[in-house]
Amino acid sequence: MTSPADPPAGGGPSGQKRLKLLAVTACPTGIAHTYMAAEKLQQAAEGLGIDMKVETQGSIGAENVLTDNDVRDADGVIIAADKDVDLARFAGKRVLSVGVSEGISNPERLIEQVQGAPVHGGSGGGGGGGDAAQASTGGGGRERSVAYKALMNGVSYMIPFVVVGGLLIAISLSLGGHTDPKGGLVIPDDSFWMHVNEIGVIGFKLMVPILSGYIAYAIGDRPALVPGMIGGWIANTGELYDSEAGAGFIGAIVTGFLAGYLVLWIKKVEVPKFARPIMPIIVIPIIATSALGLFFIYVIGKPISWVFEHLTDWLSGMTGTSAILLGAILGLMIAFDMGGPVNKTAFLFGAGLIATGNQTVMGMCAAAIPVMPLGQGLATLIRKRLYSEQERETGLAALFMGMFGISEGAIPFAAARPAQVIPANMLGGAVAGAVAGLASVEDAVPHGGPIVAVLGAIGGVPMFFVAVAIGTVVTALTTVTLVDISERRRRGEPLVGGAGGPGAGEPVLAGVGAGAAVAGGGVGSGAVSTAKSPAAPAPSAPAPAPSASVPQAPADTAAPGGEVLSGYLTEQTVKVQLAADEKEAAIREMAGLLARTGKVGDVEELVRTALRREAQGTTGLGEEIAIPHAKTDAVTAPVVGFARSAEGIEWGSMDGTKAKLIFMISVPEAAAGDEHLRILALLSRKLMDVGFRERLVAAPDEAAILEVLREVQ
Repeated sequence: MTSPADPPAGGGPSGQKRLKLLAVTACPTGIAHTYMAAEKLQQAAEGLGIDMKVETQGSIGAENVLTDNDVRDADGVIIAADKDVDLARFAGKRVLSVGVSEGISNPERLIEQVQGAPVHGGSGGGGGGGDAAQASTGGGGRERSVAYKALMNGVSYMIPFVVVGGLLIAISLSLGGHTDPKGGLVIPDDSFWMHVNEIGVIGFKLMVPILSGYIAYAIGDRPALVPGMIGGWIANTGELYDSEAGAGFIGAIVTGFLAGYLVLWIKKVEVPKFARPIMPIIVIPIIATSALGLFFIYVIGKPISWVFEHLTDWLSGMTGTSAILLGAILGLMIAFDMGGPVNKTAFLFGAGLIATGNQTVMGMCAAAIPVMPLGQGLATLIRKRLYSEQERETGLAALFMGMFGISEGAIPFAAARPAQVIPANMLGGAVAGAVAGLASVEDAVPHGGPIVAVLGAIGGVPMFFVAVAIGTVVTALTTVTLVDISERRRRGEPLVGGAGGPGAGEPVLAGVGAGAAVAGGGVGSGAVSTAKSPAAPAPSAPAPAPSASVPQAPADTAAPGGEVLSGYLTEQTVKVQLAADEKEAAIREMAGLLARTGKVGDVEELVRTALRREAQGTTGLGEEIAIPHAKTDAVTAPVVGFARSAEGIEWGSMDGTKAKLIFMISVPEAAAGDEHLRILALLSRKLMDVGFRERLVAAPDEAAILEVLREVQ
């Protein structure tokens, strides 16, 4: 609360204490809107005579962090965010949670509403069913994306366990393993490599409960973490419900959502005041964990076990049928859930026949096993623009795991985009299994992937690799095609052609990383995560010369008239009036402006990358401002341009205004981290200053504009 020494609020009666408010702003990409909302809230508070401190949770980390003292003295907290924000520290305070756009569009209204907002009960954060976290004045689209955000939250926490566990297992098998007809790939007991393998196995065991736990956490916050993780462990441990195979990652997704929403339901139950403090730490976790665990064991687990047994019986009756058909069915099953019950049914069926002298069934399985991680890894290489940086790194790890027959390497991709990835995996697995069946490939050990061929366990090695290669290519091409179609449908675009102008080699595609998950909630919108704009890969051949219509200058030519923003914006890259009257033409004209510096190697690629960023979400920030930006190796160094449009250009801004002040930022991939975000943050904050914008509009020429822009620092 405020102290008696506080001055009276401006315009209020003498003796009235100044209200003290806090705010947290965050957007999915953690860039412009985060800082715009912060500036708008700060300005509104100052205008109303209210003390406010705003914490920004951007991609460069949390800034202006709220301290315990800040929280203790606060009269209310505004959360303007489109991603999960931990509310545990605001227990006992009035909390209003809305989308980040509300912080930009209606800051005064939020300040008024937070004074009557519900008191946060202390159960943690963003998901409390009756808590203030659910109060929303303008986040109509947020509720629709809760499930997708929760899924991407689980995937983002699961990825390190998949990568670390899978790579350790692969390394231990390659350096310490040998083939054994009875035991598959065997590592000597009590050896160094066995210990490495066991550490990797622990990572894999934790992978599924982590996925489940953090899905639940994103929905029901901290009270849901324990039931989510224990539920995921139960789902993955088939012995608890008489199944030789657990429910795998699909079971973990089910338990994660069940745990999260069960906790939300329990939170709504009215309890005596004396019991409220122990509800989130004792009562809710115990009730939810017990109910979910028993429900899975006695209700869900039995059908899973039944399906497992009948699938095995069904396959046993198919051994005399066409080898191609059997191979395709086994490949479909292997690829469906990557270590789950369907996968294990096919695998154990093939492994069990080895002892009878039939090694061809295991040969079909062995060819299908690596296709999923290899195919998803290949997809991240052939269409880098579809994937975030984290996904591309996971793709490289998946490629390595695929070489060692670790199908779980594809799970992060399947969990994030099941509607696109699982069908693609199944098609590739079916093709690989069918080709292996046609060629009578044999496998003498219960394991799969190229490693078993290298170690001499495969009969018909050339056709084995042909089967794996064809299946991998089919999976990769199908994945990128399905994601392309999904993104175009989501944006209402035609399914043919691109938006990069005539001759553009790549279609406009939104990023599908974890972090873009909140944008629309659609599958493939991008993840958990942590979202970065898709960026073009480094060209493998010398970049084509820029258009002859664009005047070029040597890269080391001194910029006339001075420079701002660390030298990235100069008089060369300032234009008083754009000729363009629509967005794509404006971006193309701005790209030509940046090319004056000699730092743009490929103007067309720069334009395409900027348009793909627009497809991910408009860079029209409102207040007649747009900041298109691109991360691409079409530029050799960071460069910033500025231009004005007297009539304004329709940019899809959230407040409906046309863009009259347009900045364009482009940085190469290697510089796409903090520097890129720093530029965006500086511009976003300064552009919220009405006087600054008025001076930019009034400046008569390039030199005068540059002088105004020197204020950005």
